[in-house]
Amino acid sequence: MNFTCYIVDDDPDAVDLLQEYIGQTEGLDLVGSSLSPVTALQEITREDAPDITFIDVDMRVMNGIELAGLVNLYTNVVFTTAFPEYALQAFEKAAYDYILKPINYERFYRSIQNIRHKMKKAWRGNSLAPDEFFNIKSELKERMVKVKTAEVIYVEGAGNYIIIHTERNEKHMTYLKMKEIEHHLPRQLFARVHRSFIVNMNHVEIIERNRIKLVNDQELVMGDYYKKRFLDIMDGRLIKTDRKP
Repeated sequence: MNFTCYIVDDDPDAVDLLQEYIGQTEGLDLVGSSLSPVTALQEITREDAPDITFIDVDMRVMNGIELAGLVNLYTNVVFTTAFPEYALQAFEKAAYDYILKPINYERFYRSIQNIRHKMKKAWRGNSLAPDEFFNIKSELKERMVKVKTAEVIYVEGAGNYIIIHTERNEKHMTYLKMKEIEHHLPRQLFARVHRSFIVNMNHVEIIERNRIKLVNDQELVMGDYYKKRFLDIMDGRLIKTDRKP
């Protein structure tokens, strides 16, 4: 299970230490950091928000507790601080963990393992089976639409909405974020290939360079960040010969 990470701390040495820990931990990818909580707020509250954000509590302009209250719907917050007295406030902001400085690697690694365990349970509980269905509210008020999971070809991000494309040439638009639908789709069947696209791997016909052709003749571009994971999954299903070319 891979996680993207972001660091918010006005101490450059603290940022450097967490960067080092993230870099040496398998399954973690650092996508950004900031010494300013205001800058971090702008970078985190986006569609491609990081999975985990490490936030220092004691910062100027905006403290970490305030920042967490603004970003915790987008990302999973881990507080890093030298002040134990803020722990209660931190967990009121639905923080995943509260790590006291100075941070050693053993404590950092234990926190990541706990997060992996919690998120795996959450995804397992929310994720649908490939043969199930889900309901969405359509763009028309008071209308609920049933969508069969296996019939979804791909999901497209459209600002504050998503568009679900199905085998029946239907397009269902609903007010959801890409991360919200991604966490409810079965991970053995669906993969994120771009910040704006999630594909049903059963409906992928051709992969060539950075492009994917689907069964409905739609061609999608793979984003650099998501490309490796998707290709690793598809390569795992490749039938290979033992013969030398």
